[in-house]
Amino acid sequence: MWRSIASNALTLFIFVLIALAAVIGWGKNQYTSEGPLAEAICLRVPQGATFTKVSADLEDKGAVSNASILRIGAKYTEKTALLKAGAFLVPEGSSMEEIVDIVTRGGASTCGTEVVYRIGVNRTQVQVRELDPATQNYVVSAEFQPGEAGEEGETIPDVFTKVRDASDTRYRVSVAEGTTVWRVVESLKDVDVLEGSVEADEMPAEGMLAPDSYEVVAGSDVDDLIARMIEAQKTRIDEIWANRSDDLPISTPEEMLTLASIIEKETGIPTERRQVASVFVNRLNQGMRLQTDPTVIYGVTNGVGYLGRGLRQSELQSDSPYNTYVINGLPPAPIANPGVASMEAAVNPDSTPYIFFVADGTGGHAFAETLAEHNANVAKWRKIEAEQ
Repeated sequence: MWRSIASNALTLFIFVLIALAAVIGWGKNQYTSEGPLAEAICLRVPQGATFTKVSADLEDKGAVSNASILRIGAKYTEKTALLKAGAFLVPEGSSMEEIVDIVTRGGASTCGTEVVYRIGVNRTQVQVRELDPATQNYVVSAEFQPGEAGEEGETIPDVFTKVRDASDTRYRVSVAEGTTVWRVVESLKDVDVLEGSVEADEMPAEGMLAPDSYEVVAGSDVDDLIARMIEAQKTRIDEIWANRSDDLPISTPEEMLTLASIIEKETGIPTERRQVASVFVNRLNQGMRLQTDPTVIYGVTNGVGYLGRGLRQSELQSDSPYNTYVINGLPPAPIANPGVASMEAAVNPDSTPYIFFVADGTGGHAFAETLAEHNANVAKWRKIEAEQ
């Protein structure tokens, strides 16, 4: 009798083990398999949230089939205590294992609300935008110029005030190609999430702030951000200079940066950069003066502010070291912060016979090999100017 009981107990025990193994296998498969999420979502994890709350939120959003399995998986992999606050993009079909990794790996938020401080050539603009998880595109909900906000008739948008107080808001500083160092440093004063300032005697060298988009966090130091910009530009200069063409009329990375800054100021059309570069390279090779207005303008303004008018004859005849109508070769230093494309154009220009170009009324330029062709192009441009 006892033998029969023991046999039955052993059979039951084995059955329980098999059933338990099957349940564990099923749970593991549920945890690692593709999830039910049909469309990407932005998951917000508040400060102090727990996996219990997050898993329930995910189940409500249809991102996981069973909140309990996600919690058990997070606990089994010892990630329960690693939950991070923020806003996280959860792609469609994400497994529970992938979701747990997303909300515990750390780093910056990957979706949600973003405040972008756009530093342009002549002005700074603040944008509040939200990532649409489904399309991966940003939708702008508000934008304003910080220098004007707060003045009579101008108000700071309510949505900006609201998101500035949210813990999961991300911040980004975007610097356009062709800005001057003064413009960047001055505009950073309007980035209210940054701390510190740059003294006049600590201004970076012209051309050395890499145009790009930089993510920052509230309380970041201005000096640290500028150091990132300088380091990025140094890296770009080294890489691009190492891949330069042979027989260029420039002999140093510094001259490349200066030529690139002129190209940057002469055209904003990507397809024209190497053509514009070819004109300047041809002129340098032939011993011709560059005769480019942006360098003269820089000599007048010293890179500070915006000229806002045409050049005067006295300025075109001045003895400024930046007056390329008077001096031979390149000016002594860059006139702006050039981007990668302009630097690449400076050391790998198109092969053309052109030595002239002028605006053509479409936003681009008309190029010419001879003075007669150029004069005809100038006449066309003057006619367009008069009509406008």
